[in-house]
Amino acid sequence: MLVLGGADYSGVPSSSASDKTLKMPAAWSMPLPVCLIENEGTNLVVNREAMNILLKISEPVIVVAIVGKYRTGKSFLMNRLVGCNSGFPLGSSIQSKTKGIWMWCVPHPRKPGHVLVLLDTEGLGDVEKGDSKNDAWIFSLTVLLSSALVYNSMGTIDQQAIEQLHYVTQLTEIIKTKSTNSKDGTEDEKELLPSFTWCVRDFCLDLERDGKDITEDEYLMMALELKSGPNFKNYNLPRECILNFFRSHKCFVFDRPTSKKNLQRLDEVKEKELEKEFVEQAAKFYHHIMKSCSVKVLTGGITVTGKLLGKLASMYVDTIQSGSVPCMENAVLALSEIENNAALQDALSTYESEMEKQVPKFPTLTEYEFLNMHMKSKDKADQVFMKRSLNDKSQKYQQELKIQICNKRREFMKRNEEKSIEVSTNLLKSLSLTMQNGLMQGRYTRPGGHELFLFEKAKFLERYQRMPGKGVKSHEVLTKFMLENKNIEEAIQQLEENVVQAEKKLAESQIKAMLAQQDRALVEKRSRNLEQSMKRQTANHQQFINSLNDKMERNRRQMVQENQRQINQKLQAHQSTLNSTHQQALDQLQRTIEDLRRQNQSGGGGGGGCILS
Repeated sequence: MLVLGGADYSGVPSSSASDKTLKMPAAWSMPLPVCLIENEGTNLVVNREAMNILLKISEPVIVVAIVGKYRTGKSFLMNRLVGCNSGFPLGSSIQSKTKGIWMWCVPHPRKPGHVLVLLDTEGLGDVEKGDSKNDAWIFSLTVLLSSALVYNSMGTIDQQAIEQLHYVTQLTEIIKTKSTNSKDGTEDEKELLPSFTWCVRDFCLDLERDGKDITEDEYLMMALELKSGPNFKNYNLPRECILNFFRSHKCFVFDRPTSKKNLQRLDEVKEKELEKEFVEQAAKFYHHIMKSCSVKVLTGGITVTGKLLGKLASMYVDTIQSGSVPCMENAVLALSEIENNAALQDALSTYESEMEKQVPKFPTLTEYEFLNMHMKSKDKADQVFMKRSLNDKSQKYQQELKIQICNKRREFMKRNEEKSIEVSTNLLKSLSLTMQNGLMQGRYTRPGGHELFLFEKAKFLERYQRMPGKGVKSHEVLTKFMLENKNIEEAIQQLEENVVQAEKKLAESQIKAMLAQQDRALVEKRSRNLEQSMKRQTANHQQFINSLNDKMERNRRQMVQENQRQINQKLQAHQSTLNSTHQQALDQLQRTIEDLRRQNQSGGGGGGGCILS
């Protein structure tokens, strides 16, 4: 937790008050500054601890950096911006205390959701380093990383002070805003550059010109006025660079902060020990920085977050160490590629994570329900991508995200369908057990089995349709199940038809057998009746024959007797005339007698013979 002092002068923080506190975000905490870029001889190295802090800051950053000669009180002035006299290390000797570039990140006190990043640089012109090129790179890196550059000097703004700012004349050589291949000239390059604030320390002159009072800003612009003529080229060059390389210009002059004996312990002095004039000027400086300094932006209007600032620092240092010239546009392109790839992966991870949360709800009842899950997850993924993506004007990465999310959607849709198939299949197996048991028990192989099968099938289908949670493939699984079991139903139907046909044939056969039996019985009965009738007829016939024979026998005997009588009569009648009749008559008589005898022998004629036989 960082303690910010009260407001002695229009809200400027003081080191003695403690009625206000500034809470660090949970994701990162920075109670004290850390080195951002270490200066190891001729090598510049990004500090890993500082990088880790920046990578955790997703809020926009307002980067205020201070540069200037060593031992000019830069660190003390930066500490005032966070309401402390201590923080950035202060030195009390002629040796430079700050090495490299130090960083202090705090929540912006006046802009919620923003982070104030303070950069304190090692003093320029340190004789112990003996390498002015190193100073140029420190100065250039500070310009590249900051949205507001504070230049701190001692005394007055005179020719010597401006010449000491000779590093600014090298900016056009060691910093490029656009690549040589860039054709985009529509963007105002100055908007990409920091504002410029000149703080003149231990200023003891009156702000006058030609007997009239002037402002601090007028004092600065007066010092930067150009002179005409070819002899003033070297005079005008640093002034032109300051006027053209920064987007705005501001000036503050400060009295000495305290007495000389206290200068060696500035990190310990109390607010009341500071000079009133210095405190008033420090308050004005504080309000200007807090109100006027803007968020760091890159080409394309990209807002820089702490995360991007760390990556920019690393890219610029790598470029410098490779011997190349840092280019803002190229850095943005490289950073855009890195960030857009990361944004793409973050968005995909977000989509997968959101969809994985929905997997326990699989299978969905309808495709619309699944698509609704997909769209909600996609919207969150798009939000993550849009929040992190950089300068994706061609929508290359956005289109790639769309394609990959589409592929992921297919994967989740397949999982949804597979879950639906699994649930529906298991449900069908469970519900069909009754019918399976019926098949094993032979309930459907009996007469009426097909009708029973259809009844239980209808109950099975109704129960399946009523059960929830089957998902989008339920109908397809059911259709496949019914097709796979169609042969069973056909077999049951065919079996029943066969049974019916067999029973029909059996019934027909039984009827035929019964009819045949009835016919046989009838025939036998008729035969018996006929036999009995024949027996009766035979008996009657025999009786008739016997009676007829008896009658004929009687008739024969009577005829024989009659014939015998007639013979006797004839014999008697003609006996007397036998001798006297004609031999012809005798013969005739003999034939007649013979005929009569034959008749007697044959039973009295043809009809009588048949009966007697």
